[in-house]
Amino acid sequence: MGARVLDVLFHVPAGVLDRRRRPKLAEAPLDVLVMVEVTVERHRASGGKGPYRVYCFDDTGDITLAFFAPQTTWIERALPVGEKRWVSGKIELFDGMRQMVHPDRIVDEEGLAILPLVEPVYPLTEGLFPRQIQKVAQAAVAKLPDLPEWQDAAWLKAQSWPGFRQALTDLHTPETPEAVALDAPARQRLAYDELLASQLALGMIRARNRAMPGLAVAGTGAVSAKIEAALPFSLTASQAAALAEIRADIASPNRMLRLLQGDVGSGKTVVALLAMATMVEGGRQAALMAPTEILARQHLASIEPLAAAAGLRVGLITGKDKPRERARLQAELKEGRIDIVVGTHALFQDEVEFHDLGLAIVDEQHRFGVHQRLALSRKNAAVDVLVMTATPIPRSLVLTYFGDMDASSLREKPPGRKPVDTRLVSLERIGEVVGAVGRLLQSGAQAYWVCPLIAESETLDVAAAEDRFRDLAGMFGDRVGLLHGQMKSADKDAVMARFVAGDIRVLVATTVIEVGVNVPAATVMVVEHAERFGLAQLHQLRGRIGRGSEKSVCLLLYKGPLGEVARKRLEIMRETEDGFRIAEEDLRLRGEGDLLGTRQSGLPGFRIADFEPHGHLLPAAHDDARLILARDAGLTSPRGEALRTLLYLFERDEAVRLLRSG
Repeated sequence: MGARVLDVLFHVPAGVLDRRRRPKLAEAPLDVLVMVEVTVERHRASGGKGPYRVYCFDDTGDITLAFFAPQTTWIERALPVGEKRWVSGKIELFDGMRQMVHPDRIVDEEGLAILPLVEPVYPLTEGLFPRQIQKVAQAAVAKLPDLPEWQDAAWLKAQSWPGFRQALTDLHTPETPEAVALDAPARQRLAYDELLASQLALGMIRARNRAMPGLAVAGTGAVSAKIEAALPFSLTASQAAALAEIRADIASPNRMLRLLQGDVGSGKTVVALLAMATMVEGGRQAALMAPTEILARQHLASIEPLAAAAGLRVGLITGKDKPRERARLQAELKEGRIDIVVGTHALFQDEVEFHDLGLAIVDEQHRFGVHQRLALSRKNAAVDVLVMTATPIPRSLVLTYFGDMDASSLREKPPGRKPVDTRLVSLERIGEVVGAVGRLLQSGAQAYWVCPLIAESETLDVAAAEDRFRDLAGMFGDRVGLLHGQMKSADKDAVMARFVAGDIRVLVATTVIEVGVNVPAATVMVVEHAERFGLAQLHQLRGRIGRGSEKSVCLLLYKGPLGEVARKRLEIMRETEDGFRIAEEDLRLRGEGDLLGTRQSGLPGFRIADFEPHGHLLPAAHDDARLILARDAGLTSPRGEALRTLLYLFERDEAVRLLRSG
């Protein structure tokens, strides 16, 4: 079973189309999915800009089917005059008449017999269509072999959960809408599988790290002192404390595996640079890895002047280096002529060899799985690993995600950071907001304008980034840019570079700008439909501004009326900028169970497990993993062998390689 088949199997439905409602036209409710049997009376092409219409009836009334930008030949073939057809869609009133725009299915009696009554709806990726995913998912389920059960039989029975294969079948071929719900037995079973795989992998790494010797490195302090002297400010108390903990780890003979949590703008990069300087003082090399090329280049830009002041040699390796440049960098790295290398996941590649790598720093933990963390530390048996995250994690979850790590936290912001003025504004006042942004642009400001979705969605009434871009470009011309996750990487980099350079004054974007982008001149953040975002996301977005000396403002545009939880969430944003308090509140509010119609609570690095409906399973998975490893550390028993399959399925198989190599 290749990764691609697994990708399909774990691409679980977000909802269903329920076609069990089959009323006569006269009884059909409006704006609800129905399946109606009609006789086709006549076709009428519009001739102008109007829709192509097909007039139909049953013995209780009539209906018009409307098609915009129609493929006429296909419609004539699908709806032959005088024939009976079943059509599925939502009925609305247009000029007092029943109308269905673009039925999602048109079938004859034969087609009806094989049409699923309940059809799964999948989150879509660019270039894929719903029916394609459905077809591929069903083919993947059909290919799924019966695998040995890795869960404890008594636990499965107590939870009333199906087997692994049955759970995937239930999700991809649901018989009721409830079958795909987040709390459905199938979904709970698979979420627990994923959580257990993660906890096992963490437990195995922890055991391995404790068993593996590190190298004690004593820094002289000489390089660090030069860097600190070049800083425009002195370290905050929590930066100094975190650095002391990291240096103690580096100086100890055990391998470091530490998590550095820092709120947005708390100065993690400086701590990282000083940690790397300590390693270089001890005669070894350090690597700093970021999730994207934009962020890698940004890290390089911020540390290079300080590194130069201290005489450190710094290099950059990304997936886009020209072959000759890449070969030169690799040679310098291998020969020890580079002290610190900054890069993307390209640093993992086998051909990248270090002279003596002592410290690997991974930025934005949730972009890197356990197995990537391992791949980097394999570059040298005695590598210390420091993981940095800008997403403050509630204390109750640190153990769960990072059970194999010690943790340090940066709680204050460096001096000079100005508070961000956060305001809640009704979407009805969007005209005023556009006017205010226009005035700010005239004063030389730059703004982010964040929208929740890339293109118009039929299920959510949400302004799309592309439409907002067109609107704003119509007013402000080529000073407006667009950035979203479906763009090619090179195009994203080009747009971001223009924003950094100031050529683009308003950047309309989806949440791709959430992590790490640093543009000190940007002082305005507009978040449209803020009520649809999670608290952590809103906090990350707001953290993109307030990075320079100018006053910054964050406008959270919401569509009323707000639910109780949505209102609390937005009020917390207005009250505080403390990411740790926000993370705790986020956890508390999600416990009250209001997901506001969109997936906001994904566990970092998880594909099926979701915090609110599955968070209660985490302690059980944690305890189960601990018990398994205490009894069968090598996973050699029959259940252990089955658990190896589980680790492979959820791409935690690096942990199994540890068993073989250790």
